[in-house]
Amino acid sequence: MSNYKRLFIEGNNYIFFTIVTQYRIKILISHIELLREAFKNAMSKYKFEIFAIVVLDEHFHVILKVDKIDEYPKIIYSVKNDFSRKIGEDIAEINKERLSESKIKRKEKGIWQRRYWEHTIRDEKDLHKHLDYIHYNPIKHGYTEQAKDWKYSSFNKFVKMGYYDADWCNFEDKNEITQLEFE
Repeated sequence: MSNYKRLFIEGNNYIFFTIVTQYRIKILISHIELLREAFKNAMSKYKFEIFAIVVLDEHFHVILKVDKIDEYPKIIYSVKNDFSRKIGEDIAEINKERLSESKIKRKEKGIWQRRYWEHTIRDEKDLHKHLDYIHYNPIKHGYTEQAKDWKYSSFNKFVKMGYYDADWCNFEDKNEITQLEFE
């Protein structure tokens, strides 16, 4: 088994994540309160804030601002673990027959893909690119035609802060964003 290494760059405390459910099962929106609770529980253990987020049925993108850069794997583990413990056996049954022996041995429910995509934000331009990607995601996946209409997103928070126009994402914006791929 390969030894997967995470990159910890001191001073770069904004990290972008893509976290996907196993087999892309569509459970996150229908259990959004459990996901919120899982984040709150992780915040009680670790010092971080959710800078930006979008949640879709089978994955979410989030930028976390962490206090200690080397704690982000623990934060993600905490969120995924807490959500999985509370989701209930009915959801776990969906994937039971697809679970590998190693997942069964570890008593995993098969809710999440084991790995996740992470990217340490390098500078302000990189941050803006990832913010645009997060807020465009519901449009990209056909959930809504305008970012402001997706309630499982931090987009409207950024509108209130003056970062985005409420009607953001014209043709030029979409053209730039569709060239990005962080899933």
